[in-house]
Parts: sequence; C-alpha cells; structure tokens
Amino acid sequence: MKITVINASEKKGVTYRLKEAFLDKLRDCADITEFYLPRDCPGFCAGCITCFSKSEKLCKDAEYTQKIERAMLDADLLVFTSPAYVFHATGAMKAMLDHFGYRWMPHRPAEEMFGKRAVIITQSLGAGGKSAAKDMKDSLSWWGVSSIKTYSFRLLSDVVWDKIPEKKRAAMTEKLVSAANKIKKTDHNRPARCNIMTKLKFYAARMMQKNLGKRNPEYTDYNYWKNNGWTGSKRPWKQN
Repeated sequence: MKITVINASEKKGVTYRLKEAFLDKLRDCADITEFYLPRDCPGFCAGCITCFSKSEKLCKDAEYTQKIERAMLDADLLVFTSPAYVFHATGAMKAMLDHFGYRWMPHRPAEEMFGKRAVIITQSLGAGGKSAAKDMKDSLSWWGVSSIKTYSFRLLSDVVWDKIPEKKRAAMTEKLVSAANKIKKTDHNRPARCNIMTKLKFYAARMMQKNLGKRNPEYTDYNYWKNNGWTGSKRPWKQN
C-alpha cells in the first residue's frame, strides 16, 4: 500500500501527534510519502490561469506541485491533516489546494482519483474542526474521490499535547488506531466504489464540456475530456 500525506503545518503539535498515531499502525505495511506545508509548496497561486488555458506543467510553482500531484496519483490512500485556524484549514493548505483547481471535475480531473480513498484529520480547541475538514474535503470530492473519512477532534482543554488530559489523548488516539486498523484490512487492489454524488458531478461536467466543445473544439479542457473518451462511453471509475 502507498500512502501520501499532506500536512498543513510544519509544527509538530497536536495534529502531528494525532497523525502519527494513525500512521504508526500502517508503517509495517505501507510506503509512506509525506509533504509538509508551506515548506514543500511555498508559493501562492497567482491566478494566472496558465494551468487552465495551457498546461499545469507551466505553473510558476510546478517544481513543487508536480511532485505533490505525482505522489497523490500514485497513492492508494491520501491523508490530509490540518489544525483549525479561525474555523478553516491553514493558509498553507489553502494555498496548495488552490494550485489544483484545474483538477476539479469541471476542468481536468485525473482518472486515478475516482478509485482513491482518503482520510482527513483535524483538531481545534473548540469549534472549527469540521469546517477545516470541509476545506480539504471540498477539493478531494471535486477531484473525484468518493471514499473520504473525516476525523475531527475538539480538545476543550489546551492546545499543547502534554497539557491535554491523558484520558482525552487516549480517546483520540484510540479512535485513529481503530481507523488505521480498518484501513489495514482493506483490499487496496480494488478501487473504492464511486458514489452517486461523484457520478452526478461527472455527468454535469461532461454535459458542460460537450457544450463548450461545440463552441470551441480547441478548448483545452474539452480536448482533455475527449482524449480520455469521457465525452463518449468511457468513464473514469472502475466497477467493483
């Protein structure tokens, strides 16, 4: 099994400890690649639309984004982690996700994403963990990922790991260990099932691309869909 982890912070705090508890149960059976933000993707999307109109390989930050994308496409499991900063994922995570707007369903989704599984881990002092998770889940689901498990924790005590009551730390850790054990038992040779919402997004985007293609047969996104056979009978998901 291959796992790619996107850490929304370089800080080794509570989120890091939770993520490590999850990964520790998988290290003996998985090849794990990790990225830490902003170190591994320091640039902000400039909104130049080069990735949309020409190629993602021409992005000013391609030296970073292409490494991350390759690792995500090669992985069986994606793990996204972020603490909640003012009810949202970190700015570094948002900056990275912005770079992959071209992979959203209405543009050029990668076929590999439709059978992938993902886990999101967030934590907050009080509220905000779920909305932080949504920031990441929005991109994952619009990339084509159907199987997304979210684990969001409310600390309700302190934001320093060693100051959190031992009972609370144990409860959070046990939940992630249980999640990891389920992942371990999963047959990753079989793709995750593509759910109805993902298919509806695909068919809506397909209709849009066919209409755009009629107006401009040279449109970049339309040609991508056409070359993949998606404007015809081919679909990016595989039936289990």
